[in-house]
Amino acid sequence: MALSMTFLGHSGFVFDDGNHKLAIDPFLTGNPVAKAKPEDVRCSYIALTHGHEDHVGDTESIAKTNDATVLAAYEICNYLGKQGVKKLEPGNPGGKINTDFGWVAFTQAFHSSSYQGQYMGLPCGLIVNMGGATVYHCGDTALFSDMKLIGEIYKPDIACIPIGDRFTMGPELGTRAAEFIKPKVAIPIHYATFPGMLVPDASGFTPTGVEVKILEPGETWRYG
Repeated sequence: MALSMTFLGHSGFVFDDGNHKLAIDPFLTGNPVAKAKPEDVRCSYIALTHGHEDHVGDTESIAKTNDATVLAAYEICNYLGKQGVKKLEPGNPGGKINTDFGWVAFTQAFHSSSYQGQYMGLPCGLIVNMGGATVYHCGDTALFSDMKLIGEIYKPDIACIPIGDRFTMGPELGTRAAEFIKPKVAIPIHYATFPGMLVPDASGFTPTGVEVKILEPGETWRYG
């Protein structure tokens, strides 16, 4: 088995195991670095880390177009249900949801979560088991020591780690996070999207003992 990961830009991905596709934080409309449009995304599942606009993004339209199931915090699912999204799987940190492709577990993250002024529950990281690989998408978060424990429990092959600074870890703390988690490969995310607000490149992201894979928006990388 193998997993293909297409980077949508910012923190968004489409994972593909050859049978199923999972979109994560599909922020395309208003994303200055995105190469794809919402109508380009094909998926049967969508997973969200938290409720901010640059992560919820185009979830509503993509879910409706694809009849996709959304996995997210309880409050986000409640909101999307009121917008007419039919297939919803709510969860919270510490929980796991089984899917057709494997499973998604929610971890803690240190951030905030709201949408258009409405509270959207706890922010989360995501552990995705798909295509024979385990991926830890950290979501938006500060550095926290339990990343070591998450790494020990789930043993992720890949970690997607925010390094943009200001709203999340910067490159230096992102480096420490990668060394805590100890994946085989670390992919920096949530940087270079908004000039002057987020760091412009990943040059300071240099974890020891972890391969760094830098993906450009629209690029697909195959693991396994």
